[in-house]
Amino acid sequence: MSKLKDLIWLALFCAGPALAGAQQYEPLSVSVQAAMSKAISDQAVETRLTEKPAVKTWLAEMSRRLTRTIPDREYREDLLATVYYEASRAGLDPELVMGLIEVESGFRKYAVSTVGAHGYMQVMPFWVQQIGVPGQDLFHLRTNLRYGCTILRHYLDIEHGGLFRTLGRYNGSLGQAEYPNMVLAAWKRHWVYDGGSVGKQAKAAN
Repeated sequence: MSKLKDLIWLALFCAGPALAGAQQYEPLSVSVQAAMSKAISDQAVETRLTEKPAVKTWLAEMSRRLTRTIPDREYREDLLATVYYEASRAGLDPELVMGLIEVESGFRKYAVSTVGAHGYMQVMPFWVQQIGVPGQDLFHLRTNLRYGCTILRHYLDIEHGGLFRTLGRYNGSLGQAEYPNMVLAAWKRHWVYDGGSVGKQAKAAN
């Protein structure tokens, strides 16, 4: 049944190429490569995290906002739980990651850019050789989000927390304003929740 559902989503989400750019290949130091490889190593989503009342409330609100884009409730909730887990695991704001996914792939699981970036977070295949395990499927939900969040965290560390330049690096357009502005706008317009600390971060990012 899950294979049939995947085929249905493949048909829905392969309507066209993603319009975003892609990360640029840069040789990594041995220490950075080891740290990123460890971060990528396979671990299941910790279900206890999504059972917390505050997280449940967040998931319900994000599900409501994403319903028109992804009508399938089970699929949508699985995506959101994984986004929350992988973003939090990498020390990222889940709502920022939602904004990035919106711009990168429009929440299309099987999106492929004109330069070959894959999936929700438009991960370039060279990352599998650099920090992963050969044969890992970048269209797999958790694999794609694990890579994307790990890469975004890596760029955030390089930029010492500077979000604008971090987003430019992620998109392969460092120094250009269009992509970072698009992600920040999507984040603030559609995904900032409850105007709390996340909202303050979003406002400060501009």
